[in-house]
Amino acid sequence: MSDVLITIDGKQCKATEGEYVLGVARRNGIFIPALCYVTNCSPTLACRLCLVDIDGKRAYSCNARAKEGMSVITKTEEIEKERRAIMEIYDINHPLECGVCDQSGECELQNYTLHMGVDSQHHCIADTHRPTKNWGKIHYDSSLCIVCERCVTVCKDMIGESALKTVPRGGAELDKSWKDKTEKDAYAMWNKLQKSIIGVASGAETLDCTQCGECTAVCPVGALVGTDFQYTSNAWELKKIPAANPHSSDCSLLFYDVKHTSISNPEPKIYRVSSEHNYAPLHTAARYGFDFHNEVAGKDEAAFNKAVELLKTKVDTIAFDSYITNEEALILQKLKEKFGYKLVNVDAKVYQDFLKNFASTSGKSLYSGNLESIRSSNFVVSFGTAIKTDSPNAGYAMNNAIGMNKGAGVYLHPVADPIVSAYSKNLLSVTHNIGTEEAIAYLLLDLFGDKEAMPKSVVDYLASFHTIEKKTIQESVKEEVKEMVKDEESGEEKEVVNTITKLVDKEIEIDTNALVSMIGAEADLIEKITKLLDKKDSFSLIVGEDLYTHPRAENIAKLLGLIERFTAFSLVIIPSRTNTLGVSLICDLDDAKGNFTLGYNVKGDFTLSSLGKGDLSMPALNQQEGTFSSMNKRVVPTNAALHFKGYCLNDIANALGLEAEWTIDYTPYLPSEKGFKNEKFDNLPNRYENDGTENRGYALSSFSVTSHDEVEPIAPFSTKEGDVVYRANPVHQFSAFTNKAHQLNEAGALYVSSAFLEAKNLQDGSVVTVENEAGEKLVIALKEEKMIDGLIAYLPTFDTKIDTTPFFKDGYRFAHVVIKGVSHV
Repeated sequence: MSDVLITIDGKQCKATEGEYVLGVARRNGIFIPALCYVTNCSPTLACRLCLVDIDGKRAYSCNARAKEGMSVITKTEEIEKERRAIMEIYDINHPLECGVCDQSGECELQNYTLHMGVDSQHHCIADTHRPTKNWGKIHYDSSLCIVCERCVTVCKDMIGESALKTVPRGGAELDKSWKDKTEKDAYAMWNKLQKSIIGVASGAETLDCTQCGECTAVCPVGALVGTDFQYTSNAWELKKIPAANPHSSDCSLLFYDVKHTSISNPEPKIYRVSSEHNYAPLHTAARYGFDFHNEVAGKDEAAFNKAVELLKTKVDTIAFDSYITNEEALILQKLKEKFGYKLVNVDAKVYQDFLKNFASTSGKSLYSGNLESIRSSNFVVSFGTAIKTDSPNAGYAMNNAIGMNKGAGVYLHPVADPIVSAYSKNLLSVTHNIGTEEAIAYLLLDLFGDKEAMPKSVVDYLASFHTIEKKTIQESVKEEVKEMVKDEESGEEKEVVNTITKLVDKEIEIDTNALVSMIGAEADLIEKITKLLDKKDSFSLIVGEDLYTHPRAENIAKLLGLIERFTAFSLVIIPSRTNTLGVSLICDLDDAKGNFTLGYNVKGDFTLSSLGKGDLSMPALNQQEGTFSSMNKRVVPTNAALHFKGYCLNDIANALGLEAEWTIDYTPYLPSEKGFKNEKFDNLPNRYENDGTENRGYALSSFSVTSHDEVEPIAPFSTKEGDVVYRANPVHQFSAFTNKAHQLNEAGALYVSSAFLEAKNLQDGSVVTVENEAGEKLVIALKEEKMIDGLIAYLPTFDTKIDTTPFFKDGYRFAHVVIKGVSHV
């Protein structure tokens, strides 16, 4: 779409033709009130407060699209009168419980009532009993609800679950006399308000969704709140500490809301997580998994001295995970350079190798896309990741793109996902054969690659999968038949022409692509994709952990490099842990351990643990200042919400001869040759601008590298008969840290679909034995997971009491096993 110029309150504003006027105003710092609109979602026209004058006519800025030369006036006497009337309607019968309401102090109804000077009431109607609802982690008080429909809209347009809807309220009908006494838009809004309330879309009493809590974040009043937070604190008591999601690589902006524990206990406590809902949705773990901090009474000097002594005399390997900051990763790298330690991080190493192989054919050190480029696309493909659980925010972006941009997409994965499949009728969900991701990458090159620019060897190889077959089909044809008809009255004969339809055989040529059958997709896959591509011009590709743990990861990475170079796709390679990208850029990682290992949040001969389960306790990520490298390829800051009374990694480093007062003193020294900047931690911004620009930290620099075109043919991938387990966590879990949070804590299980239970003649809660070819056994309970389908089970990693490593020793996320029923519990 082309750029246009419009005028708002006399100010010339640049806009994209067709974008909403309200968004243009916000981007240019012009205030227009709106209670129902959420950025990046569809307008509901529920509140009508965004009423403006456009070229002399009344219009709603949330729904009016920018056109060249249009003139917008946001305030007139008539508009101000209408807005005040609307606010009076909202204030009718609204409970006067601001002193205890969870939203009081940050309530938009309060703010707009004061802003518009509502100091009297000219309307009245009998109230309706509206009972409260407990929807798991979400509490709904319908007496406070103003039916703005933000919750319905964000659930559908952003999250992709459509778990909420408006339902009949049963309120009193408006007396017709009010129509003449009430402003036009206020009356229409009032009429709707009396008829509607929010309910569960399924009609059930419980909210059957991923419980992300985004509906509570967008609610402008106190109607939807976290059940755990309700009546625990006033908004003005809480100190908002800006941070980044510590649990996954979206590293979304969040705020830890903190105050003292109680009157008798001055220790600070996190009461909830809040967010900037217009620009940064949060998933379940980010919103509810906040109290995973590590509590210690003080510094354990004996354990600290032992750790330092071991590092001086015995340790030859430091093993760690990617739930650390960039600064901690740099400390470990400096210790390696000083003492020669091996650095072992299995997750970051496979990602690091994958990026190197990707760069070898793409010519770029980093992939090109991010969450915003996905949201801006109108055709999105995802493969190699169980997107709903691996990276919910990537799934949100995919759903948002398809829904808001008149887009379409393709989701390919061996585990059927009913949630993702239901994103849109324009999303093609393909359940493909295990291990065939190499063939999928070639298929994408075949369908979307520039054959004129691509290497001839690749083009020829792709051509080898095509065969032209002749097929006879029956085709309907119309044929004119002449016959003489005698008129019964006159006896005169006349010629009549009739059109008849008949079937004739026709021989056609069909181009059959063997890659489709290799994947295990239906024969008409390419035909379906072609239909979805109509009028699409902006492309995103999302890939993830299935690929860089794949036995053919090296070649798949190189194929993705060619896709980056020779197709229109903007590519995102999802880092599997919070700071996998940062660690892979900062640390020189080794493949194998030595003789004596110091473990940092992984088991070692001596273990440093942020979970409090090791030999020396370390601070958790909500107790640290530092930066993460997000999947958006941004270095984003996070701040400590709670104090840690023990030692940190920087203390150990200083004892070994490195010198830094604070861990964040390393922030300006992150390696510039890897794309980092010489920026001090305290200078890093952490906010979104009014136009939605992510002004958080800084963007990593991507470098051009020498590239080549060599890729290998598809290697055979053997699958065995029997059961398959997939290394993955349920939607609200990512690690032992999320499981430590009180709202998310649970015992792990083998997560299976209802189809699995039916096929195996088992029940939810049954205890089974999982056994592999090497004889490794695991006795585990089954848990029905309604958010997956098919016969592949999830074997999780978040519960430290369940050791899944023997089943995935080669690193690949799929494992062939035998599942034997033991008993029912």
